[in-house]
Formats: sequence, C-alpha cells, structure tokens
Amino acid sequence: MSGDRRADLRYLKQLAGAAEINGFEAVLTPTGLWCEDAWLTTAALIDATETLKFLVAFRPGLTSPTLAAQMAASFQWHSQGRLYVNVVTGGEASEQRAFGDFLTKEARYERGDEFLTVVRRLWESDEPVNFSGSHVRVEDAVLGRRPDPLPQVFFGGSSPAAGTVAARHADTYLTWGEKPDAVAEKISWIAGLAEREQRSLDYGIRLHVIARETSEQAWAEAGRLLSGLDPQTVAAAQANLARSESEGQRRMLDLHGSGAAFDNAADPHSLEIYPNLWAGVGLVRGGAGTALVGSYAEVAERIAEYHRLGLDHFVLSGYPHLEEAYHFGEGVRPHLARLGLIDQEPGGDVVHGAFLPPLRAASS
Repeated sequence: MSGDRRADLRYLKQLAGAAEINGFEAVLTPTGLWCEDAWLTTAALIDATETLKFLVAFRPGLTSPTLAAQMAASFQWHSQGRLYVNVVTGGEASEQRAFGDFLTKEARYERGDEFLTVVRRLWESDEPVNFSGSHVRVEDAVLGRRPDPLPQVFFGGSSPAAGTVAARHADTYLTWGEKPDAVAEKISWIAGLAEREQRSLDYGIRLHVIARETSEQAWAEAGRLLSGLDPQTVAAAQANLARSESEGQRRMLDLHGSGAAFDNAADPHSLEIYPNLWAGVGLVRGGAGTALVGSYAEVAERIAEYHRLGLDHFVLSGYPHLEEAYHFGEGVRPHLARLGLIDQEPGGDVVHGAFLPPLRAASS
C-alpha cells in the first residue's frame, strides 16, 4: 500500500517526536527479518524523546532469558523507566528457522512459559535463579541491576497455548482488531484463564487508523490505498498468508474471505466488516489487518465502544505514520476528551495505555 517511507533514524526521530507531541504514551516497534532490530533502534531514540515509552519485542528462544532480563534492566536504567516488552514467541516457522529455531509452535509456547518464568524471577528477586525445564536451563543467574519499574509485559495470541501463557505471565493481553463481539469473546476467554491463575490482566487492541475531518475524506483515503493494489499482488500475499501457522492470522483472513472478492476499483466500503472497521489493510499485510476509518468523531466513538468492552490500550498505526499521528492527535483526541476518556491536553493524570494515550472510564 502506498504510504511507506524509508525508516531511517532521521525519520524515526521525526515519528517519535510526532507521537510525543500528540500525546501518545508509547510506540510499538516491529520485529522480524524484514525490519531493523527493535532493541538497537529504540535505544537510539531514547535521547530524541523525553516521555515516550517503547514497546519492544521479547523473543524467547532467540535470546537467553538472563540476557533478555538484563537488556530490559539496562533499557529501563538508561531510559529512566520507559520500556514495555511485547512477547513474540514466533511469528512463522520459516522465520524462526532462519533465526536458528526449529521448535514446533506448541513447543515454542512451552519454551515461552519457561523463559518468562525465569525473567520474572530475575526481575523480582536478588537471589540467584536456578531453573531446569524442557527448553530453558539456567544456573545461579542473577542481575547486577534489576529493572525499576518492572517493564509491563504485553502478550498476544489466539491459540489455546497462547492463552495459557498469557494468563500466567502477561500484564496486558493484546488482540488484533476484530468485530466487537469477537473481541469481547477473547477478553472473556483470557479473563477466565487468568482467574484460574489468580491473576487479572489489562486488555488492548492493535488497529490501523484512517481518520479525517469528514467521513467522506477518510473513505476516499481508504479508496486511494485500495486503488494502489493489483490482483496479482493481493493473490500472492494471500497465498503466503494462508500458509501461516497463526490462529490470529487465520482469523484476520476470514474477515475478508482471503481476498477472494478483491477489486481495486471497488467501493472501499465493500470491505467494511463493521461500522468504521475496514479489512482492506489485511489484503496485503500480515498480522493486524483492520483499520478504523471515519471522521474524527466516528473514530472516537468506535474507540469508546471498544473501551466499553474492557480495552484500555489502543495500539494504532497509519499510512504514513507521521501524518496520521497528527490527524489523530489534533482531530480524534479532542473528541475522546469530550467523551471523558482522556485529558484535553497531552499529559495529566490518566489510567493506562500503549500508543494511544491512556483511557479513563467516562463518568455516568
């Protein structure tokens, strides 16, 4: 889709500044073979920002738990507490094998469980950690500096194995953007699993956004992005995504029928699967494949609807990110404030959030 830019450090500093200026709390950084290393990139942005937090990938199996725990502690020290971690057990088997990891999907989640157990012990105690599991083994592991504060742990996944690990270890469970009823089902599922572990979690959602002054302008932009695709590109992307082991990816593909009815000349509303929820992004993009599309007021209302389900964290992105950060900050944010969900101005006493400023329950 047209809207990509060269993600060099100069541009990323602009983007981080735009996020901070517009009141976003944090930015999610991608991970994988296709992009830059998330830890090195975000570390380079610490000095370019003052309050912005960074949601950075934890990759069990690609890094030892002791080294990962140490990296997080160092990041917290140098950033003065501006790190969140996003646990990625492994997107696709082909990429995992490229990194030297040949475990099955189920085994990766087992390893993730052990990895996070060790990390938590290292973060929370000065005592040496000894652990011997099926996939992880450490002896007399101890950190020279423990992170302060402890990084908030984000975790996503739609498979039963993912739910089990999230319930045991996550602070925040993230879902990709689906219809509200499907999101409510996921929250109920994870909440039930967490209750068995005697834990409670926060919840968040990953969405793209196309917000403009009027609904017509927003849908025109969605149409522009759609018109830039061709059937061959969509077919190739869908064939590749169909091989995914991810249950979440399968759910994304189902939202638009795996691109079977794609027509780049079609009305973009043809991919509107719920009011203001557009599945067009998922035609060519893996992972989160839906966007909120509408006027500033409509996007704010839809966020409020999702918030009522129990979602406090909204991880948003745009095409391009820089301009969309300003559209959202200057256009959508005032409507969220009028709905009583956030403060009028960036900053202030608010509740929780990742990327979108923390939301607060509206008064009745």
